[in-house]
Amino acid sequence: MTFGTAAGGGTMNAEPEPGSEPEPGSAAAPSRTEMDASITVIKDNADRLFLWDYGRDRGQLVTLYNKAMGSQWSSVTDLDWSTPVDPERLVAEQQSPILALARVAGTLPGSPLAAWSDKEYSQLGIEFFKASLSQFMHGEQGAMMTAAKIVETVPWIDAKYYASTQTMDEARHTEVFAKYLHTKLGDAYPMSPFLKAQIWALLEDSRWDIAYLGMQIVIESLALAAFGDMLRRTEEPLLKKLLRYVMSDEARHVAFGVLTLSEFYASLSEAELLERQEFMLDATLNSRARATTPEVWERMGTTAEAVTPFLLEAAVQEKVNPMGGFARGFFAKLVPNVRKLGLLEANGGYLRQRWGEAGLLEFEFADDTGSDYETYDAVAADRMAADRMAAAGAAGTAGTAGAAGAAGTAGTAGTAGTAGTVGTGGTD
Repeated sequence: MTFGTAAGGGTMNAEPEPGSEPEPGSAAAPSRTEMDASITVIKDNADRLFLWDYGRDRGQLVTLYNKAMGSQWSSVTDLDWSTPVDPERLVAEQQSPILALARVAGTLPGSPLAAWSDKEYSQLGIEFFKASLSQFMHGEQGAMMTAAKIVETVPWIDAKYYASTQTMDEARHTEVFAKYLHTKLGDAYPMSPFLKAQIWALLEDSRWDIAYLGMQIVIESLALAAFGDMLRRTEEPLLKKLLRYVMSDEARHVAFGVLTLSEFYASLSEAELLERQEFMLDATLNSRARATTPEVWERMGTTAEAVTPFLLEAAVQEKVNPMGGFARGFFAKLVPNVRKLGLLEANGGYLRQRWGEAGLLEFEFADDTGSDYETYDAVAADRMAADRMAAAGAAGTAGTAGAAGAAGTAGTAGTAGTAGTVGTGGTD
């Protein structure tokens, strides 16, 4: 899969099929050609900033940093990777809207899915699920690289400190999604061109705040909506806990963006703010039509071009939008966060007008993630529950020991009393 040339004229190497690489230590060291084929070069145009002011003067960022340090979790000890996963059952439990629509499309005259049985539809569900997790995996690596860029480019020490914790978070997320795919489902899918274009643009941009705006505000809001949608649909315990913990981190990341950018954007000119408003329009209204991963249909023996007309007809027939719930979840996160940045009102309410025409302002006063991120903290909730259970167990043990001790004391006293009575009798 070739992606042309990188910014600055360098050649991008062809990307391999993800998931096809051997496990570490299972084969001989790769050749230079193999290594080059597994790497894509991205040219970053931003300056790196070394700071001499170490003062901690942004209290909310200090609080968020402390929260991040206390909420780190382990991909090894906090997740039970011995949990068996049945992909067919996993998909059947989720009741995927796109899979339900495909079944309807298969009943339409001339449909390429007309001859499919339950076996093919079940496999389609598995492939769609693998495709979703693959985009999560690729997106998390992009988030890891973007967070690392923020560490290097943001001009505030408190923001550098927090971004360093996010870099660790995103590394852990990339690891767990890759491991779940590899050990529970099979081969991954390539990165979607839409996601790739979004992340590449952030990594190449010279403005540090655009990395924030694109990743912390747009992509992380998208991730929260996607993870939340999957979490609501799944009953698989390993995936459920994995998603809860990832969402705990992601909510803090969005809060990080809201806190930092709301301060920075207060100092920008109207012309500079207009650039950010146009960025938001391009990331939302101009890019709302997103094709499903075409490779899914190719693996199933057909093409997206052949199937899409029948999916659209089925959606009209059933009066459903299979992405409607997800889109609402995304904009319910995004719009209130953008309002808090001041971007809705800048330039005479330019973004407000455009989003209003698109019907997005209904979400304006939903909870912004800068305020409600602690409600996502499943890591803290699980640790508090474990502490309560431990305390209850300790109290129970102490109570049992106390009762046994009291019984023992009573028994000793009784024995002594009996002995005294016998002694008295002997004297008589």
